[in-house]
Amino acid sequence: MRTPERTALVTGGNWGIGRAIAAGLMADQRVVIAARDPEAGRAAADDLGCEAIVLDLMQPEHFADAIEPLGGIDVLINNAGVLIETNMIEDPEGVETSMQVMVHAPYQLIRLCVPHMARQGWGRIVNLSSDWGSFDQGLDGPGAYGVAKAALNALTHALPRDLPAGIKINAMCPGWVQTRMGGDGAPRTPEEGAETALWLARLPESGPTGGFFRDRAPLKW
Repeated sequence: MRTPERTALVTGGNWGIGRAIAAGLMADQRVVIAARDPEAGRAAADDLGCEAIVLDLMQPEHFADAIEPLGGIDVLINNAGVLIETNMIEDPEGVETSMQVMVHAPYQLIRLCVPHMARQGWGRIVNLSSDWGSFDQGLDGPGAYGVAKAALNALTHALPRDLPAGIKINAMCPGWVQTRMGGDGAPRTPEEGAETALWLARLPESGPTGGFFRDRAPLKW
């Protein structure tokens, strides 16, 4: 059954895994995709039959104004990411961009969305991470990508102690997916990569929080 009183916001929802997540959520809730490019966001929203807002994750001063007209977010999918393949010592700007897009912006959006979730007594936050951000896997990947994802994982693990009752937050690794970042040779489709995010977005009250998952199974941090 459709529950239009719930609104889901998907960052980077105009392409790849984000678009697949948005498409999958439309079965039972209002979906809004956030994109930096207004034309790309509108085109994707028109194709999907959902809504779109302009949200540049490098400009946090505009976040509140962008989401305020939506009337409250019940499901926040922090999907947007960047892969900057430069030396961290030689490219501090690349490190700053990676941290802003994949750590600071998710945190800032969470803070903006939590008051509404707390009033509803229900909320789901899903952070798109990577096993490249896992200490167990050695923090692989170029540039600051793994460092940023490790920080996002740490935020996911620690935030449950400060979140109001009824709000669940989890991180997930979609695997190697056919996207602009993953390349055409990746073994998984965006829809396959999105499946765990859709599960986490709809967790029952008995579901986990503060975890890290791939294919619905726990991953080591």
